[in-house]
Amino acid sequence: MSDRKIQRLIKNAPRGQPLDPAMLRSFDISPAQTTYLVSAGWLQRLSKGAYLVTGDVASVEGIITYLSRRIPGLHVGGKTALDWQGARHNVAFRPKITLWGSKAYRFPAWIERQMPYTFQTTQLFNDKYPVTQWFRPLPFKNEHVLVSVPELALLELTSDIGKRGRKGQSLDEAVQLTDTLRNLRIDVLIPLLENCVRVKVVKLVRDLGQSSGYAWGEDLQKYVNRLSQGKRWSSKGTNGRRLTLKP
Repeated sequence: MSDRKIQRLIKNAPRGQPLDPAMLRSFDISPAQTTYLVSAGWLQRLSKGAYLVTGDVASVEGIITYLSRRIPGLHVGGKTALDWQGARHNVAFRPKITLWGSKAYRFPAWIERQMPYTFQTTQLFNDKYPVTQWFRPLPFKNEHVLVSVPELALLELTSDIGKRGRKGQSLDEAVQLTDTLRNLRIDVLIPLLENCVRVKVVKLVRDLGQSSGYAWGEDLQKYVNRLSQGKRWSSKGTNGRRLTLKP
C-alpha cells in the first residue's frame, strides 16, 4: 500500500478514538491492509475490530464514541452525567463512567483497563416514551458522546440505589448530589415521572425532592400513586442495611 495512504490515516484519524473496520474503510483501507499496518507497526490492535494509530492513547470520549457505533441508545447517565454537568460530591481520581444503553453488549477487556465503567440496560420508561429526546452532547466535548440531561440523570441515579455490587449507589451520596440540583426543570422532570415504570425510582425522586426543599421536589406524591398507591418498597443490601420507602 502507498505511503500516501498511510500518512493520510495517521494525519486524519481522530485522536483518542479507536478505529473500527468501517472507519478504516473510509480511509480506503481494506482488512488485508489493516493486518499489514498492524504487522508493520503503524496500527495497534486493541481487540477484534478495534485499532489505534500507534502512539495514540484511547480517551474516555473516544472510547464512548467507538462504543456508540455498536450499542443502541448508548449514553452517559446517572452519576457521571450529573458530574459532567457540574453536580458532584466527591472528586475521584479515576471515576467509573456510568453508561446506559438499550441493548446488552459484551465489552472487550481493554476498555476496563482504559476506562473504568458500569453499564446497564435497565428499562426505566414505558416502551412508547421517547427517552432519547433527553440525551444531549455537551459543550466542549465530542459531539458523538450523548449525555443524559440532569432530570433524567437523577432518575438513573436513583435506579442504582439499593443495587448490589459495583453498580450500587449509596443513598447518602444521592442525597448530597440532589442538594446540588437546585435548578432542575419541572417541565422536564414531570413527563419523566409520568412515564417511568419503576416504582422505586419514582419514590426515591419524591423523597430526595422533598428533602432538598427545592420547588421541583414539591407535590410529587401523585406520580407515586400512579404506580403503587398504598404499597411500600423495600430492599436489603449486601451490608444488611434495609432500604424501605413509604407508600
